[in-house]
Amino acid sequence: MAKTDYDAPRTPVVEEDSLEELKARRATPRADAVDVDEADLAEGFELPGADQIDEELSVTVIPMQADEFRCSRCYLVRHRNQRAVADIDVCRDCA
Repeated sequence: MAKTDYDAPRTPVVEEDSLEELKARRATPRADAVDVDEADLAEGFELPGADQIDEELSVTVIPMQADEFRCSRCYLVRHRNQRAVADIDVCRDCA
């Protein structure tokens, strides 16, 4: 392992640009900076294998039955035998 002498004098840092040059660079507009809207970028982006279908999906929603409950932690509708405690609406998976 190479040893480093921390007590040795440091070499001076060489500044290549003067302060005036740096200020002049900051004041001039940058030609390489482009203002692009994210929505414009998203329009041309396609996920591989994701075909867009102009078909409306329809799902039949069944109301919650009398022997079911909604878990207060995961918000899933479960059968009453999945209840962890008799009076509390928490399923066995969340308890």
